[in-house]
Amino acid sequence: MNLRKKQGQPEQVKEKKLHVYKVNTHKKTVIALWVLLAVSFCFAVYKNFTAIDIHTVHETKVVEEKVVDTHKIENFVEDFAKVYYSWEQMAASLDNRNDAIKHYLTAELQALNTDTIRKDIPVSSSVSDVQIWSVSQDGENQFKVAYTIDQLITEGENKKTVRSAYEVVVYVDSSGNMIITKNPTICSVPEKSGYEPKAKESDGTVDAATTNEINEFLTTFFKLYPTATAKELSYYVNDGVLKPIGKDYVFSALINPIYNRSGNQVMVSLAVKYLDKQTKATQISQFDLVLEKNENWKIVK
Repeated sequence: MNLRKKQGQPEQVKEKKLHVYKVNTHKKTVIALWVLLAVSFCFAVYKNFTAIDIHTVHETKVVEEKVVDTHKIENFVEDFAKVYYSWEQMAASLDNRNDAIKHYLTAELQALNTDTIRKDIPVSSSVSDVQIWSVSQDGENQFKVAYTIDQLITEGENKKTVRSAYEVVVYVDSSGNMIITKNPTICSVPEKSGYEPKAKESDGTVDAATTNEINEFLTTFFKLYPTATAKELSYYVNDGVLKPIGKDYVFSALINPIYNRSGNQVMVSLAVKYLDKQTKATQISQFDLVLEKNENWKIVK
């Protein structure tokens, strides 16, 4: 074979092969990088589980109220009122009053009260009742006391009862001794509220037959109730709902019983009329009860 090229033929260009460089995965730098990556990952996981949840803590300061026994303060004011609002139309009586109130009032208030009851006053006064309405803290070691006083005022042959409301301030020292630092000052006391609760009504969930059954049950029970023993009550009432009262009352009637059903229970609201054999007066008691029936009706609440 003639290996020589013919004249005129183009010379073929040999293609160069690309050299592929393989990374040596066993080199120390590569190993170090992998170790660093693994350590970083582990550290990130650790921080995620051990991270501290930082939040603002709002501290609440609990102020413990000091319970104060006000009985002594009430007694002190009651004794003062009996002295302060009592006098006779005699100079000796007025002098005794002025001396007595010194045991309750500061020197300033003693001077203030020097001429409150003049020597020629035309009436005498006696105290029939003192009622404390409120005792409230009024600064350190001081207490504001509101009270009413009933005075029997006598002028010649005429007598009348006068009720008035006043307020004083009592200071109590570390030894428990007391003194009045504010002169009796006119004030108001609570009066009757105009509130009227919503009247209860039957919603028609208890039929006529059941109503008659309950009426008979309650009539029997309330006839027995005033004189019943605990054992006798246990047939009608769950333990502790109604306790023995041991009274000599005579049952008269059930007044306006209202029955409403809730599931297997019947809610009862009624008044019970009794005659009190001792006072001869009529006694009317109001009850809110819950009844259930298994074999027989029973008061469960």
